[in-house]
Formats: sequence, C-alpha cells, structure tokens
Amino acid sequence: MTPRVSSSPAPADPTPGTATRWLDPAEQGAWRAWMYSSQLLHAQLDRELIRETGISMTYYEILVQLSEAPERRMRMSQLADECLSSRSRLSHAVARLEERGWIQRQTCPEGGRGQLAVLTDEGYAALESAAPVHVASVRAHLFDQLSPAQVEAMRDVGETLLRHLDAR
Repeated sequence: MTPRVSSSPAPADPTPGTATRWLDPAEQGAWRAWMYSSQLLHAQLDRELIRETGISMTYYEILVQLSEAPERRMRMSQLADECLSSRSRLSHAVARLEERGWIQRQTCPEGGRGQLAVLTDEGYAALESAAPVHVASVRAHLFDQLSPAQVEAMRDVGETLLRHLDAR
C-alpha cells in the first residue's frame, strides 16, 4: 500500500524559466512505491536492531564505517560524510557511543586540528554481536522478498544512481 499524496503541482518550478516535467502515472507509482517501501524497510531494520541489540541503525552505521577504516579510526568530518550525516548530528551520536565505551575521540596527529573517532575493542565486539541480527533482518525483509532478477535490477538502479549522485 502506498500513501496518498496530493498530486497538485508544486508552487514553483525548481529551475526558474524551465517547464516542469511532471511525473506520469507510471513514474508517480514507481516513485511512491520506492520511497515508501524504503522508509518502511529502514524503520523495520531499525526497530529490530534496537529490540535485539540496543543499537540503532544510525549507531550501527557509525560502528561499521569505523570497523572498515584503517586502524579502525577516521576523522570526524570524514565519518560524517561517510554516514551522510551533519557534523553536529554525528558528534552527538559519537558522544553517546563514547558513553558506552565503544568509541574514543582523539586529536588528529596532523597539526592537532580536528578529531578522530576510534572504534574500541568493546565497540568492535558490540558490532560483531549486532551484525548477525542486522544481516538476518536485511535478508528477511529485503532479499528473501525478491527474485534474483529483481536483486540484479535493484543493483543496477542503485549503481546508476550512485554514479549520478555520489561525487566520490
């Protein structure tokens, strides 16, 4: 089921002087199904991860990024970029993870400017125990619902959008 959203024209075109190319019914249906299902999936994964491990998806992503970084450390600004987070939101999340003993902040050795987030052994252990729960949820709520052809199409769409949207 997709939510009911008004299809009224927006008050202004995104680029002044150009005509708006409105979505046709097929595009509108695809857009709404993708957007709503993505939101529902993320919410379901977050609920299950919190219920089973006490770790939110936001915290889980921070732990994953640090676990994959050299020496399990990363500049806070880079970590914010990797997690698609504002620096202030990331700083708040890292503070909560510091309270749990899962992350430590260190001053950057290059000139003392900036901070590093460092994944502790306790944080790595928490991630290792949460990973099977997360993977089981992703499998149950995403991949087990799709055919191999749909998984390949999803990958193709995702890679196409990444090439367009991700400057990295």
